Amino acid sequence: MKDILLILLLQLIYVPILTLRTIFLVKGMSMYASVFGFVEALIYVFGLSLVFSGDQSTLAMVVYAVGFGVGIILGSYIESRLAIGYTTFLVNLMTKNEELINRLRQEGFGVTVYQGEGRDSARYRLDILTKRSREEELLAFIEEYEPRAFIISYEPRKFKGGFLLKSMKKQKQKQKAKADLTSTK
Repeated sequence: MKDILLILLLQLIYVPILTLRTIFLVKGMSMYASVFGFVEALIYVFGLSLVFSGDQSTLAMVVYAVGFGVGIILGSYIESRLAIGYTTFLVNLMTKNEELINRLRQEGFGVTVYQGEGRDSARYRLDILTKRSREEELLAFIEEYEPRAFIISYEPRKFKGGFLLKSMKKQKQKQKAKADLTSTK
């Protein structure tokens, strides 16, 4: 019974690590991915050896598979809480909602506005790049001001320049200055 619980525990550690390794690899964060890969391989070999050692019970194999399935759910949950990366939102509006645009900018979102032609009238598109950790906040603002907005989101792989990168650099400089002040005291 001890081995069965150990197999389940190992799977609940192994699969979230596998999930995170894959996500870091896709996002181009290869150093993190390699560390997770190393830990993943150790756990995998150890867990599999437990399953195939001794009498190779059906229960051990079923627990291994159940642990894998539950581990995927756990890994997905952890990744969603970490919210690694960025999301681009394309928000299509029927009117140019200056109130929404100004509010988003006040809240620190970079917003670029385009005017286009729809089938029946002019349309306005907002391009917004944000950290994934702020997605829900952004969607709440849009829902509050434009509940009928058409929204598409996607995850950009690379970007250069722009409002978000400038604000991130300023934030890093402020943190560095604060750290320098603290260390000189």
